[in-house]
Amino acid sequence: MNEGLVKYRRKMPHWRLSGSVYFVTWRLAPSQAELSPEERGVTMAALRYFDGSRYLLYAGAVMNDHVHALVKPLEDYRLQKLVHSWKSFTSHELRRDSSKKLWQEEYFDRIVRDEKEFLNKAQYILNNPLNRWPEMEEYPWVYVKQEIISYRRESRPPRRRTRKGRRAGRPPYAYLLA
Repeated sequence: MNEGLVKYRRKMPHWRLSGSVYFVTWRLAPSQAELSPEERGVTMAALRYFDGSRYLLYAGAVMNDHVHALVKPLEDYRLQKLVHSWKSFTSHELRRDSSKKLWQEEYFDRIVRDEKEFLNKAQYILNNPLNRWPEMEEYPWVYVKQEIISYRRESRPPRRRTRKGRRAGRPPYAYLLA
């Protein structure tokens, strides 16, 4: 019935199915301070570096304390190795206190089951900075493949209320997916 489906568990369950797209999230270790703008840039560059050769990166966001990716590993690459590579490279590149881990050991992943879920996850990634910081007008550490977006000024999402109840403007990066 589920040929090719592999299930395993560490602290969290992980399912693997060849040819699947995954929604992946990992977080900073609790002992770590938030990522600076420069560190977010390094992390986003690492996410995008092997796009097209080891995986297809459909969307990604590097927040101040976590990372989201919508990714499809290519034939010879396993998701757990890709995530390990991103976390290991950024840990070494950022050169924070080496006696403490930069990222939490475990990460969340989910097999994207259909086109609707794919678009929902991509939309979630794109809007994650807007949801956290409604007053922000630009967020350079978010990425989406051009093939899956359509930017329509006339059909942007409605204005959101800030935590203090004021209406927030619509940032220019609030993309709607086709």
